[in-house]
Amino acid sequence: MIHATRTVFNLLLTDPASKARLGRLTTTRGEIETPVFMPVGTQASVKALDPRELREMGTQILLGNTYHLNIRPGMEIIKAAGGLHRFMNWPGPILTDSGGFQVFSLAKIRKIKAHGVEFRSHLDGSALFLGPKESMEIQRHLGSDIAMAFDECPAHDCTAKVAQEAVQRTISWARECREQPRAEGQMVFGIVQGGVDAGLRERCAKELTAMEFDGYAIGGVSVGEPEHEMMKAVELTEPFLPAGQPRYAMGLGTPAQMVELVARGVDMFDCVLPTRVARNGTAFTRNGTISIKGGAVKADFGPIEKDCACFACRHFSRAYLRHLLNVNEILGLRMVSVHNSHFYLEVMREIRAHLAAGTFAEYRRQFAATYVPTQKILSARLKHALQDD
Repeated sequence: MIHATRTVFNLLLTDPASKARLGRLTTTRGEIETPVFMPVGTQASVKALDPRELREMGTQILLGNTYHLNIRPGMEIIKAAGGLHRFMNWPGPILTDSGGFQVFSLAKIRKIKAHGVEFRSHLDGSALFLGPKESMEIQRHLGSDIAMAFDECPAHDCTAKVAQEAVQRTISWARECREQPRAEGQMVFGIVQGGVDAGLRERCAKELTAMEFDGYAIGGVSVGEPEHEMMKAVELTEPFLPAGQPRYAMGLGTPAQMVELVARGVDMFDCVLPTRVARNGTAFTRNGTISIKGGAVKADFGPIEKDCACFACRHFSRAYLRHLLNVNEILGLRMVSVHNSHFYLEVMREIRAHLAAGTFAEYRRQFAATYVPTQKILSARLKHALQDD
């Protein structure tokens, strides 16, 4: 069964000084203004946040994970609940990863075959098989608005032979995914692999776009590679993606990285960093990250960030949040998670506003000048590459 391309993506404008784009993606559950950040709800929940909070901070779309939800709670429970949206009480759009990232992150407990991947469950060691047909069937039962094609995501430092084989399997599996039944109104995005090999990226992108998917993702990034390689992978892929369809950089990134990737033509992002580093007491600000657990804020009665409109900054001080974190009160990590998630979404709102106003170039310059990346966050991004959240 070959499905016609159903994406309704309106490219509203392109920044004259970069490849940044302002767009609107229409799904059956609402419109998504792009560029957009998607909070990660791997287990049908964004860690430490509830749907009300996510809606109040302006979340447009969430991300769920095929592999993990298939294991727990399992498709019978989700089908009985009426699909993933009803199960987790999220009325807006949901994008589901295909399980392809677990081919990388769970490399020690899987074997790659011609038609898919044999896993040993990370919970009890039981055998399970995930291929294009299985991944698309699970995503159909989940009822996500955007499903991802099943792909092979190799390590960034793999051999040329492994990279070539991964691209070939990704193309073959994408073709099979394209033919599978879908949930009503469900779109499917293809995923471009190829590491930093220009030829492989071009080949994979061209073969996938010939299949006419609803959108395209740049995969094989945020898998432990240096930042310059991550940027290169995006730069090698973007020229071969259709201008009239959405572009999604998977698993990225820090706020500064997202600003730079928007300038390189990316429309959609997801990353576990906002809630992951919050659980260690790290907060994002305009100037980089700060530690809310540190002694420097013990008597600091100002908010995490001045002029921030999130619930945490409007109601609690750094000193109070430090106290909560250091006595292991759940409210502390929840409020830092609220702030960080709000910050990521606010950066996307600002990008959209500056694109509309024609001032994105100045915004980009100022953001790069004031935001100082930290080794702690870069290490956390590597940790993201090596495990699921």
